[in-house]
Amino acid sequence: MIQKLLICIVIFSIASAHGQLLQLLLPQVLNSFKGNLTKPVETLNNNIDGETFAKMLRFLTSVILTVAWTFDTDRNVQNLLTDNIIASKRASFVRDYNLGLRNKDWRLSSIHIIEKYGFPVETHETVTEDGYLLKLFRIPGDGPVVFLMHGLSGSADDFVVSGPESGIAYLLAKDGYDVWMGNARGTKYSLRHTQLKSSQAKFWDFSWHEIGYFDLPAMIDYTLNATSQDNLQYIGHSQGTTCFWVMCSERSGYNDKVSLMIALAPVAFIYNAQSPILRGLVSVPGLVDKFSSREGREMYMRQSCGDTVGPLHKLLCVNFLLFTAGFNLNAMNASVLPVVLGHASAGSSLKQSIHYAQQIVSGKFRRFDYGVTENIRRYGFQEPPNYELTNVRTPVALIYSDADWLSDVRDVEKLSYYLPNVFDTYKIEHQQITHLDYVLGKNVKDTIYKRIKIMLSQF
Repeated sequence: MIQKLLICIVIFSIASAHGQLLQLLLPQVLNSFKGNLTKPVETLNNNIDGETFAKMLRFLTSVILTVAWTFDTDRNVQNLLTDNIIASKRASFVRDYNLGLRNKDWRLSSIHIIEKYGFPVETHETVTEDGYLLKLFRIPGDGPVVFLMHGLSGSADDFVVSGPESGIAYLLAKDGYDVWMGNARGTKYSLRHTQLKSSQAKFWDFSWHEIGYFDLPAMIDYTLNATSQDNLQYIGHSQGTTCFWVMCSERSGYNDKVSLMIALAPVAFIYNAQSPILRGLVSVPGLVDKFSSREGREMYMRQSCGDTVGPLHKLLCVNFLLFTAGFNLNAMNASVLPVVLGHASAGSSLKQSIHYAQQIVSGKFRRFDYGVTENIRRYGFQEPPNYELTNVRTPVALIYSDADWLSDVRDVEKLSYYLPNVFDTYKIEHQQITHLDYVLGKNVKDTIYKRIKIMLSQF
């Protein structure tokens, strides 16, 4: 029984990644496209209304709930999934979602969204030591410089798509901060390289290690040079925290360039992650090793959920991300969902996800595991070295929740133990703040940002 279920999980995951599951579930939706797949996001939002989206959401939620029951996942995870099914059945959810389809922000880039709401905005570009060209967006202000870094498969969009009343970038700008937003390699805004093309497998041969070692230093140096400042304040979400730990562990000089680091849903150790999909996938013997192999990387290394894919792929890929990270429909504004879906899954490499899966299996926070032979060649040891978190000297503030499927309280507490300079922690209890609610929730201003302001004011 368990083996069959694991096989089903793998098939479900692969089908999601390739956009095939919708063809099995909703042929009537597929027929409505009439072959028009040239404009992915526009076609998606023009053809999938609130009722159709709610039906699909309920089906996928039921599948994941079954997986959660089978693996005896934490009761909070099961309760949240059940609550999501109930919420998706409400007439108000369908009504608000359809209302949100009229908001054409899902068609706009970060730059145009920011301009639409009356904020000044600039586009900048820098190059990393290994040749990746990275876009940065800025909402200029006279106050301190704050740098925002997105999570896995995200982009600068994450900090603006929820609108001027909830987007962290807007809230900071209203308070006078000079706001900069980074875009890691592989995202839709950073798909250029000095020598490689994004169609080449070698372009995608990176993990969040390279983002921390090369991308963050390049973007931070550019920001400091452009603003003539000696240091800045940093706010990272999810992978945006992971790559920060990498940077400060491996390149200690950057500790002095960041006066304060605020970690939203911090991720380093993830052994206790409660995501049913992740728990299921890492339970399949040899699966992580298979994808970690050179052959696996060469076969599957590609942009996972970028703008180049069709709407069927995108819908399933977005839902896969939602179900991996966890989401709370009661904490999200349904009218903003079409915009969120239109900008979600901005691109990433498969190797980033594999690296996280390795951390779950090992229970450690360490560099990418290439196997014994390649590890010896690269690192001089049979196992990859751990990141030295004691090297992270920057003052750190941790904001986390007891309802987060990926950033589990036990793992955050372990991270806090190893970090030498944690000056503040804020544990959100009994509010069902999931992993994505830090940037997409409708109550960000009254919960997350209120605490961010207190932390920033101390530096």
